[in-house]
Parts: sequence; structure tokens; C-alpha cells
Amino acid sequence: MSFINLQLPSMENVPLSVSDFVALTNQVLDTAYPSVTVVGEVSEYRVSQGKWVTFKLKDDAAIIGCFATVYNLRTPLENGMKIAVVAQSRLNPKWGSFTLTVRAVKLVGEGSIKKGFELLKAKLEAEGLFAPERKRSLPELPQHVGLITSTESAAYADFVRIINDRWSGLSIDVAHTQVQGEPAADQIIRAINYFNSQAQPPEVLVIIRGGGSAEDLATFNDELLTRAIASSRIPTLVGVGHEIDHTLADMVADVRAATPTHAAETLVPHRREVVARLKHQISRSAQSISQLIDNETKQLQSQISIALSSINFRLDESDRQLRAIRAVIEQLNPKLILRRGYAIVRGEADIGKMLEIEMMTKIITVEVTNVDKK
Repeated sequence: MSFINLQLPSMENVPLSVSDFVALTNQVLDTAYPSVTVVGEVSEYRVSQGKWVTFKLKDDAAIIGCFATVYNLRTPLENGMKIAVVAQSRLNPKWGSFTLTVRAVKLVGEGSIKKGFELLKAKLEAEGLFAPERKRSLPELPQHVGLITSTESAAYADFVRIINDRWSGLSIDVAHTQVQGEPAADQIIRAINYFNSQAQPPEVLVIIRGGGSAEDLATFNDELLTRAIASSRIPTLVGVGHEIDHTLADMVADVRAATPTHAAETLVPHRREVVARLKHQISRSAQSISQLIDNETKQLQSQISIALSSINFRLDESDRQLRAIRAVIEQLNPKLILRRGYAIVRGEADIGKMLEIEMMTKIITVEVTNVDKK
């Protein structure tokens, strides 16, 4: 039989400097408890230089100091909120006190979650992230869609089923992520950045998850995730939870869907609706074309009538002018002159010259014997 000694070596007779003791203590803590999750109420909350955060975490019997960076706080805090911190235990060499170096914070309890939601909502609203004028419309019939969700969820199955029922031929690229829990927000952010970095990105980015408790949906109230959605160069459609659920991700998205099912219905129309709309448009177009043809026909007939009237007027005017000219010509007709008893004399009126005199019934040739000037 063999025995293993699990007792730590005694340090009772080994003198240590303060620095060595702190280092040894932190080494033991790192080995025994590399990461701990501690739940308590926030008190003495402070932010220094816009970067460093300190607060106390307490319950009815004890209190412990916490240190974090602003980046590690994904939701605003204030005194009295109940939270769970994921942290590393440390003996601080400068302060000589035991602290928790916070890596992540999760709100605990409906009251704290609601308060954190309102604080962050007010902050983002003041920055204009919810403003209607920054919202973009979605393409009417997208051909390429980026979908971010858990492929193991009922929300994913419902979304794909409804899309296939309503429309076909849609290209959907799916990024599988967790949709609740500590890693979820960062995974979704990476998926958003992945789609946005593509040379030919999707036409629309869809983020969905089914219903759940306030704690389950807290991922979609994460500040960094909310900002990632707001800064996406791809138009975003977010459908999270049930109709009564509202998250900051919904509010900052270009389009909010009440549920994942509603997201699918918002993304593409039903083929029956498209066919009906096309038939209606064709019918209206046919009526418009028929009306246009009728109008053009009436206009052409009117123009033809006006042209014929103009032609007839000009013909009548020409006929009147011809009759007037004919009357003038008739007046100059030599036969008409002869009929009135006049004669026409042809030849040179000089003495000794011969003249021809034409009368109505006779032509006389005479010799000029005398010429008197008149």
C-alpha cells in the first residue's frame, strides 16, 4: 500500500519578505482558484479616468473589493444592483488588500437586469443609435442572406422552414453561435465582423433566437454587441424572443422582428403574394396601356380632323383664287374683244407698210398710206 502526502509544506519557519508573501499567496490562489464566480450586491461604485472601475461586492455577512476595466463591463452598473462577477482572486501588493480582478459581469435578478437595461438604453439613445433617420430599409427580395444564430435551436429550424415555404432559391450563409451565456455576445460580434469583412457580403444580416427569461436574453443587451449591430455596413434584421420582449439589439437594428418567425416573414414575401401583386400590376398596366391607346387614338383623330379641315380650307381658297384668275384671263381673251366689235391690228404702222386687221369674221390686209401722230 502506498500513500500520497497532499499536505502543503509548512512555511512557518521560512521567513518571507512582504513581496514574496504576496507573490506566494497569488501563486496559490492562481493554482487553487484560477477563476471564481461570485454573486453579490454592488456598493461604492466608482470610475476613474474613464478607464478603471472599482466597487465593493457584498452580502449580509461579508464584503470584498473588485477591480475592472471599463471594457470588461458590458453593461452599466450602479450601487444596489445584484451581479455575478467572473474574476481572478488577487492579493494586491500596492493596497495590501484582497481583491477580485473582474473579467466579466452578469446581472442577476429581474430588478438588476431591468435597471441595467434602462441605464444602457439611455446612454445609447443619447448617442443617437436608435434614431429613425439612421435606419436602412431591407432589400425587397434579397438573394444572399447572412444568418447568425444557434443551428441547434428551434428558432433556426422555424426560420429555415418558413423561408423555404415562402420563397425558394435564397442563398443563406449561417454562422453558428451561442445565443445565451457568457461567450455568446463575443461570438455574435465575431460573426457580424466576419460577414462585414467579406468582399461580397450578404445583402442583409439576420440575428435570431427564441424566447427565454430576462437572463437568457441579456446577451442581446450587451453594449459591445449592440454597437457592433449599429456599425454593421450590412442592413440588419433582428428577431429575438417573443413579441413582448424588447432588447437593445432590437432597438438598434435597422428592422426589428417580433419573433424569429416574424423575421422570416419580414425578410421575404410569400410567393402567392408576389404572384397576386404581379397579376394586379399587369392588370393595371393593361388598363393603363388601353387607356393610353384610347387617348392617343382620340388625339390622332382630332389631329387628322384638324388637318383635313385645314386642307379643305386651303383647297377652297385655291379654287376661289383660280376662278378669279380665270375670270381675269377671260376678260383678256381676244375673241371676247372681237365679239364686242373691236379689231386686232398686227404689223408696223409706217407709210407703205402692210397691216393685218382681224375682225370677228374677217381678216383684212391693208397698206398704210398716211400716219398722223395723236
